[in-house]
Amino acid sequence: MMNFPEITGLSFSVLLLFSVLLVKFIVTRFSDPRPLHYFRFYCQRLSDKVNKSSNSQNQQSIAGLVAILVTLSPLLVILWLFEAFIEVPWLWQGLLLYLALGSLSQGETSLSVAKALTAQQKYLARETLTPWLLRDTQQLSPMGLAKACIESQLLHHCALLFTVSFFFLIGGGLAAIAYRLLLEMHFSWNVKRQRFLHFGQSADQLVKMLQWLPVRLFVLLLLLFTSGKNLVLFTRLLRPYFFRLNNDLLIYCFALTLGIKLGGVASYDQQKLRRPAFNDPGRQPEPADIIHAGKRIKQLSVICSFFLLFTVVLLLAMPKV
Repeated sequence: MMNFPEITGLSFSVLLLFSVLLVKFIVTRFSDPRPLHYFRFYCQRLSDKVNKSSNSQNQQSIAGLVAILVTLSPLLVILWLFEAFIEVPWLWQGLLLYLALGSLSQGETSLSVAKALTAQQKYLARETLTPWLLRDTQQLSPMGLAKACIESQLLHHCALLFTVSFFFLIGGGLAAIAYRLLLEMHFSWNVKRQRFLHFGQSADQLVKMLQWLPVRLFVLLLLLFTSGKNLVLFTRLLRPYFFRLNNDLLIYCFALTLGIKLGGVASYDQQKLRRPAFNDPGRQPEPADIIHAGKRIKQLSVICSFFLLFTVVLLLAMPKV
């Protein structure tokens, strides 16, 4: 009788990751692709209660940190204890991963925006893109909508798919859902909005620290597989941004690989925020660049998938000592 290798450890996690991605891809065609919107609603109501503009900046910052601890600590403890009562551990891990992963429909949304802009249907493009953005979109030109759509694709994929998968592979479902819940707090209390400038600082800094390593792995893959003969030049240009605790490195790298300008001024709650502009020698984004961006992201996803599957094959083929 043929003996099949036992699937455990990293091999099991990788295969479970692909299985959950497939299930989520199918299920979200018929249901709400954002199952954690109730948690975001809770975060919004919580901030309404404890984030008082009459408080000092330090009080608002402390209130934001306490809100994170009071919310996350009991939730994670309950999830950790509940796992002991689950007879099928992989099912529980898969459920946590399913909740932690972001929507897989961002690519389709971006394609719809590109088609609308190409057909000069600016209103349709704006209405399609607005639910995915924090920034104000009413005054954006077609070029601004294209730029916002490209940045949204990139940041969504890296934060809600690549980074969630990274934490699942190294820490399991509990690590993935803990990161995602913290990310939802960051989205709800984003410091780019004036009322959360101090209240959201703790969530903002914690998310940046958790994303630091996954973002750099993502950038490394981008450089290796999409920069071609410009690898050395791009690496030299990106070097000053490597140790910064933000997403500047990621956006700059994507701007270089696409040959376009990204970043720059954006408006949040009717207030302009001056962000760094990246790749000034590049041209302004066009609708076609939205499609090119989606292809680059899909290309990188395929490469990561083959790499993980190759790792699984190697682990299964290795003789057990």
